[in-house]
Amino acid sequence: MTAGFDDFLKLDIRVGRIVAAEPFPEARKPAIKLSVEFGGDLGVKRSSAQITRHYAPEALIGRQVLAVVNFPPRQIGPMMSEVLVLGVPDADGEVVLIGPDREVPPGGRLY
Repeated sequence: MTAGFDDFLKLDIRVGRIVAAEPFPEARKPAIKLSVEFGGDLGVKRSSAQITRHYAPEALIGRQVLAVVNFPPRQIGPMMSEVLVLGVPDADGEVVLIGPDREVPPGGRLY
């Protein structure tokens, strides 16, 4: 399936900073609850991320990540996930987070 450039433009992918992270034992698969600050009108959004293989909650604080911010919220166990934090699989299929390689202002849109 081929996607057009207009399809890409429909996705609102922004950079945010993880400001809180905690274990999420209620999730069906091992996950971490994240609070990500995007600044401006977006503010802080919550997400559930299956990233326990490579990340401990306390090590995530302050990290910049990319996330899709315009998907509809999704119920994950007892929490509402508001954004989709992005990652790519490592050689074993475990998630590795995507973020800028240098400090950028929060809320910047991917282009």
